[in-house]
Amino acid sequence: MTLGIESLTYRRWGDLQSAKDGDWLVERDGQVHTVDADSFNRTYRKVGPALYEKQGTVWAAPAGAEGWIQTHEGKTHYRAGDFLVWNNADKTDGYAIEKERFESLYEQDASEDTVTGLGEDST
Repeated sequence: MTLGIESLTYRRWGDLQSAKDGDWLVERDGQVHTVDADSFNRTYRKVGPALYEKQGTVWAAPAGAEGWIQTHEGKTHYRAGDFLVWNNADKTDGYAIEKERFESLYEQDASEDTVTGLGEDST
């Protein structure tokens, strides 16, 4: 179901974020944000009624300094030690996530230098 909106703008991660009709509204641990429709459809799978799980491999590295990353939704600011994560090996479709949250949601793939998503999000 879509909301029939042209756009939605909100403040999160230290900057303005935006969503367009068809993007996903995601809730995890009381935190709500949007995810680009194409990115969501490639990286999540349905595991129950209104319950989705991140799937597949991501490429990640700790940030050496404070900065920001451009996402589909806007800019996400991060601190040194937070993780920069990409859904694609060519470092596109990226985002930043706090170190503690990253470590609770992802696990290292022992056979490669990649990490795999864990946990579930509600939509």
